[in-house]
Amino acid sequence: MNSKLNIVVRVDLDRARAQVIAKGHVTVHSVNAIYVVAKRANALKQNLQLELDVSHASVDREALEMLQASSQQHHLPVRVDPQQSDCTISVLVPMHQYHPGALAA
Repeated sequence: MNSKLNIVVRVDLDRARAQVIAKGHVTVHSVNAIYVVAKRANALKQNLQLELDVSHASVDREALEMLQASSQQHHLPVRVDPQQSDCTISVLVPMHQYHPGALAA
């Protein structure tokens, strides 16, 4: 797996949905890039459904836990979003890293 992080964003404003797709290696350091892109996408429209898709990436356990915590808390980390804007986040994880019950919708 490539250690470089590649992020693509797909936005459907009519349906109020955005998908942030990350490929490569997601670490506790590179996860911040995903958060920054997610914040910008979330600012496009109120009540946007934001999907963080890391299903085709190699994700370090701690980075995955950070993403899942944001999903559960409905906020991005304070260091990325000091205003703590509401954020409806779902996380798509790699199948080999999925553990039943580990994700909150």
